[in-house]
Amino acid sequence: MAPQGFQDKVAFVWKVADKLRGTFKQHEYGSVMLPLLVLRRMDAVLEPTKAEVVKAAEGLVDITPGMDRVLQKKAGQLFYNKSKLTFPALLKDDLNLADNLVKYIAGLSEDAFHIMSAYNFDDKITRMDRAEILYPVVADFADLDLRPSVVSNETMGYIFEELLRKFSEMSNETAGEHYTPREVIRLVADLLIGGQTGQKLTDIQVPVRSIYDPAAGTGGMLVVTKDRIRQLNPNARVKVYGQEINDETWAIAQSELMMQGIGPEQMHNGNTLTGDAFPDKKFDFILANPPYGVNWKAYAQPIKDEAAQKGMAGRFGAGLPRVSDGSLLFLQHMLSHMAPVTETNPQGSRVGIVLSGSPLFSGQAGSGESEIRRWILENDWLEGIVALPDQMFYNTGISTYVWILTNAKTDEQRGLVKLVDAREMGTKMRKSLGDKRKELTDDAIDEIVRLFSGALNEFADDKRVKVLPRETFGFQRVTVERPLHRRWEVGAKAACLIQEGGEYADLIGLMGNHYSTKKELQKAMAEFPYRSASATKKFIAACAVNDPDAPVVMKKGKPEPDTDLRDQENILLPDGWFDLDDDERKRVLLESAEAHLENEIKPYVPDAWIDHSRTKLGFEISFTRQFYVYEPPRPVEEIAAEIKGLESQIQEWMKGLEL
Repeated sequence: MAPQGFQDKVAFVWKVADKLRGTFKQHEYGSVMLPLLVLRRMDAVLEPTKAEVVKAAEGLVDITPGMDRVLQKKAGQLFYNKSKLTFPALLKDDLNLADNLVKYIAGLSEDAFHIMSAYNFDDKITRMDRAEILYPVVADFADLDLRPSVVSNETMGYIFEELLRKFSEMSNETAGEHYTPREVIRLVADLLIGGQTGQKLTDIQVPVRSIYDPAAGTGGMLVVTKDRIRQLNPNARVKVYGQEINDETWAIAQSELMMQGIGPEQMHNGNTLTGDAFPDKKFDFILANPPYGVNWKAYAQPIKDEAAQKGMAGRFGAGLPRVSDGSLLFLQHMLSHMAPVTETNPQGSRVGIVLSGSPLFSGQAGSGESEIRRWILENDWLEGIVALPDQMFYNTGISTYVWILTNAKTDEQRGLVKLVDAREMGTKMRKSLGDKRKELTDDAIDEIVRLFSGALNEFADDKRVKVLPRETFGFQRVTVERPLHRRWEVGAKAACLIQEGGEYADLIGLMGNHYSTKKELQKAMAEFPYRSASATKKFIAACAVNDPDAPVVMKKGKPEPDTDLRDQENILLPDGWFDLDDDERKRVLLESAEAHLENEIKPYVPDAWIDHSRTKLGFEISFTRQFYVYEPPRPVEEIAAEIKGLESQIQEWMKGLEL
């Protein structure tokens, strides 16, 4: 749940933003308020050690690497500000406020200065100064108490995220691309580190773990997961890594991480899908909430090139989803960074990703999406999926799902997939935040984690839990054919050709004739002058009439299929199919299809057959279908009685109107 009081800070900044009216357009408000918020937070964090840093830096023109480390130590942070100025001090010289603010920012250590540069803030200072609003805005921020003793890192994350949401809405940006509600992050983190994984963290005296988020947003997933690990074992050494495409969002993430002692080399700015910042690194925990339904057409070529050139040795060898949604590209990327299971690393990696419903089932059999799901199931990486309540996110009310994957399943888990239905476990919020109207309480999160961890054991009979073999999510899509029954008659369609004259004119003598077979028609046509092969073919086609009572059309000794009667059906994979070799897989698929034909189709359509050359394998995770509960319609008598009661009620109302 969100910390108490964070909305007061949000409301304060939001009120200050109103002073920008007339000087900045609404879509620019965020680019002014957010860097000021970052700057004020830095100022508050550095306040206790400010004097020591200024004294140590006095007289220095250039900061050497050695001196940089000294100043960091003096500050007690990975960043510092050697300027004598502070936010309150800036206000003492209102005539030179703009110049002093620029100097104050220039006094930041290199990494912190780089963060502020991402906002292009010097231009904003100049515009506010010219409009004579710089002083009141800075004065307001000077009154904003952001000391760590008052505002924790977690609360600061909520403040950043809520303001980012509000400013993004003003600029019509996709706010949900930048962050994830903290309770969802906690759920993902607890699903990753719960159970046996959490036990291993507590059993080891000083465990070393790495966390990676390829769509880091404001860094919430990294921070929360790191904190959860340290709650389990305070001695744990945790390194976090991330990458974020949005410059300003990256700046927020980098500033938040830097204040927690996490260096800039661990948080990169850039497009993860086209430029992997950590190509050679493997991680223990990998988690992300990538943007939903984001089109990747604009940067498709390098992705397609990598898939074509590197295949399975690259990140996207399993398949490419449609360009309208790149979610499964992120998932493939994350799986490529799993640490292999070895004697020294028996726990391998665990992956958690928040996705919309589309990646569960989008794409037909044989499509890129289907093949990606097949690849995941083939490798037996999918541990389980949790369905979340709707209206959980700030920018969308759609249903979302948490996928948990690992390359280190236990013997008990092998070949199985856990599904947990938590759609009814959300609590309505007293006050909505954008589209977010529900939240997960701490108790709900704990219960979901227990259901997931105990799905094979104590919660196996819980109606919210399903444990299914991975073959459940695969099927062969077979093409069912029926024979073509056809006769030939020289009727209306043929008459239209005859009226054209030319090669068809002499065939008027055939008008009204009927033929049982194509050969009979061809023999009759041969009695008339020669015509081209194309004209002959066109005339015969015009004479063809589908008729269930007509003879079956044969082609090379086999019945010709009627394309109008062609149908397709999905047949579930046989049990244990994934464990078979290729030859055995083909054999059991053929047997399964033929058994389905005999038992399910031929009793109703005796002349049907399956064209095995058209069979494709498909893979989808039919979550909703697994938890569907049939509710029979109400009895007719009950409905009739209700209608009668309503009619009587309406009649009474009408009587009142007549009076």
